[in-house]
Amino acid sequence: MISAMAPSFLDRLHVPHVFTLLTGVILFCCVLTWIIPSGEYDRETMEVGALTRNVIVPNSYEEIPKNYAVGNVLMPSSVDGQATPVGAQGFLSAIPRGMEAAADVIFFIFVIGGVFGILGRTGAIVSGVHSLMERFRHSGPLLIIILMSVIAIGGSTLGMAEEFIPLVPLFLIVSKELGYDRVLGLALVFVAAETGFAAATTNPFTVNIAQGIAELPLNSLLGFRAIFLVCALAVTLTYLLRYGARVKADRSNSVMPDDAFELADANVKVEAFNGKHRAILIACGLIFAFILYAVQGYGWWMAEMGGGFILMGFAAIIISRMTLTDAAKSFAKGAEEMIVAALVVGFARGVQVVLDDAQVLDTIVFYASMGLENFPSYVAAGGMFVFQTFLNFFIPSGSGQAAVTMPIMAPLADVLGLSRQVAVFAFTCGDGLSNTIIPTSGILMAMLGLSGIPYDKWLKFMIPLFLRLSALAIVFLSLAVALDL
Repeated sequence: MISAMAPSFLDRLHVPHVFTLLTGVILFCCVLTWIIPSGEYDRETMEVGALTRNVIVPNSYEEIPKNYAVGNVLMPSSVDGQATPVGAQGFLSAIPRGMEAAADVIFFIFVIGGVFGILGRTGAIVSGVHSLMERFRHSGPLLIIILMSVIAIGGSTLGMAEEFIPLVPLFLIVSKELGYDRVLGLALVFVAAETGFAAATTNPFTVNIAQGIAELPLNSLLGFRAIFLVCALAVTLTYLLRYGARVKADRSNSVMPDDAFELADANVKVEAFNGKHRAILIACGLIFAFILYAVQGYGWWMAEMGGGFILMGFAAIIISRMTLTDAAKSFAKGAEEMIVAALVVGFARGVQVVLDDAQVLDTIVFYASMGLENFPSYVAAGGMFVFQTFLNFFIPSGSGQAAVTMPIMAPLADVLGLSRQVAVFAFTCGDGLSNTIIPTSGILMAMLGLSGIPYDKWLKFMIPLFLRLSALAIVFLSLAVALDL
């Protein structure tokens, strides 16, 4: 008699609710502030395109004495010239201050959620998706390839990520209609976006900022990055299509085999796609295209992009002849559905708040860069990628991570005999790919909440793909070193 195979670690792993998980991570980081030495680099202001960033000054790191007073366990006491580890008060206030620090992203999520509530009330989106499903009813893999390619290009060229959060319910519908599970539904939008984000070509929030700080021409090495995007997307599509085929053949192959995959709006009557729906989608598509152009051309950020989405809502109201009362109720309902997603972003930012309070982030960067100096060029290039992946747990912000690490990694590349392009490439890959698995990624946790997927189930699905994409990134880093790009 053959015994059943022992469950894997991920099968035995039970992850608590997202808010409980992130609160635990914040508490763990508070403990780390009592262990990791404090220190800081000097910083200077740098204009990167239309954006202003405070970047660290290389070779300026100084360790700061730490105030280990017993009273700091409860209430912090400041001492001139010393850093203070985070105690009970800092832990309790980290989440509210994280929400304050991430206010632009949080309110942006509410705005686009409200606008999509209006678009949902017009029926244009559901009718459009239904029409698309009818056209590709027998060509599910082709539809997946088309949708994921478009989303990945958006992530690669324009750094789109938060914009896709309200689309999660729609992609769940797509997945259900094609006979897949909810995990694949989320992967269609989230993994595609983050694959593109990691394989950045002209992403203004990562590669452009990093190249500007590294004193490289903006959008340089575009051909090499485009080839990596194609290869990364091919790896991702292959993995997802194979997973989808297995799930469709036998539901027990899903990482959530017992999930009934019921959707709240599954029984809603779908109106036939008509001229009014087409006009709404065309108008909103044109406005959205201008928003994307303005991000690159005019340096738009969250507030300006939010205004663009509000204009999309106005257009939908006018074309559909919706009453203002219905529009207001629809906006409120759409924003309400984004509450958990928005709050998760604030919880996740609390991690960085804690580490900033105790001034330990710069210490992590300093010792990591010192360690990389002892390795040969090929190993150091891979080490840069691993370091950026690790650091993204603590700074899950592309532009923020670039401002902290690139002033160190770029000169370090010079010392190691590497091109600064290698340092930038290691940063974009390490930052983007790890967003698919780290619990401090607000976008990941927000989308998991919207899709109803437990974090442990997502890890079981995503880690094999993450390892494949990481291996691909290291191969391309080695090629960049060999070709001296």
